[in-house]
Amino acid sequence: MKIIILTPMEIEQKKVLNALSRITTLKHTYEVKVSGIGRESTAKALLNLPTNDICVLMGFAAVVGKEVHLPAYLGMGKPIEIRTSSLFGYEGGLFENGKPIHSDPKLKLPCLSSLTSDKFVRTTDLDEGTVINMEDYTFMYLKKPQDFIVRIISDFLPHETEIDFFEHVKAIDFMDGVLALEQI
Repeated sequence: MKIIILTPMEIEQKKVLNALSRITTLKHTYEVKVSGIGRESTAKALLNLPTNDICVLMGFAAVVGKEVHLPAYLGMGKPIEIRTSSLFGYEGGLFENGKPIHSDPKLKLPCLSSLTSDKFVRTTDLDEGTVINMEDYTFMYLKKPQDFIVRIISDFLPHETEIDFFEHVKAIDFMDGVLALEQI
């Protein structure tokens, strides 16, 4: 099976490629592409994909809540599958809410809901365990039925102190996320 993995950033692409390089016998053929951050970049990437059997959006995820209060499966570096995505955008003083899009789970990973926003969300007025990102809603809206989203937990919102994101995520390994794809 040919699987395309879209990553919003290069750092995620490198982590996926690193994980793939450590698996001695791959069941599937993979192509890893950087889509770019945001809804527009994700849409453009999806419209220009090469032929594939499955496309997976894989990238970091910020989760609402304190790590110490969340279940262990929502710990730093853990993979999760996005089953529901909704949109909350702010542009020009107008708020828009996208109707939630639901998808059946494809993997044996914990499933969470995600909120896509045009801006980085800093509010604490969201359900604990909500994933925050800038791409999932567009992907869910444009994807084929067999496609899905895997997110790797990278940080927890609201941040109690300012973080250097790229330093913060250096030690995160995408191996568990990639191994979940190998089980398809």
